Amino acid sequence: MTAATDLTTGTWAIDPVHSSVNFSVRHLMVSKVRGTFDSVAGAITVAEDGTPSVTATIDIASINTRNEQRDAHLKAADFFDAEQFPTATFTSTGVRADGDDYVVDGDFTLKGVTKPVTLNLQFNGVNPGMGHGAVAGFEASVVLNRKDFGIDFDAPLETGGAVVGDKVTVTLEIEALKQA
Repeated sequence: MTAATDLTTGTWAIDPVHSSVNFSVRHLMVSKVRGTFDSVAGAITVAEDGTPSVTATIDIASINTRNEQRDAHLKAADFFDAEQFPTATFTSTGVRADGDDYVVDGDFTLKGVTKPVTLNLQFNGVNPGMGHGAVAGFEASVVLNRKDFGIDFDAPLETGGAVVGDKVTVTLEIEALKQA
């Protein structure tokens, strides 16, 4: 496993072409709906003392569940209210080692609500890249309760339970490019 110290001082920009923000949520109590946010931007900044910090922004309107009708409903006020709250943001407040992996604490803002979250992060190392500079790879995940962020749409089922589950698993696969 490559150590985080392989991330050299400076700024590493999230590469939106090689990065993804994926999610899954329980549907009808028996399966999961999966989707992505196709537009993500941000940076990892490594200070002179080696301490990294992370900022990221997700374009809510870029949601893609492979169903236009569902995507339109998710962008509406029942769920994300993308017109009033066009972005979700993450700003780290601390990074700590956890064996060969890391834990990233931060503030996540979604639908105007900011809550502390903790990401379990795997650092996949640094590669010299393909002629455009060094590339670093990361994978992270977190389970969020959608209701904590004001996404409280409920459609109860006649047999009990709800159409949409409360717990949402978010998985990030990030490539970051070293900036000159």
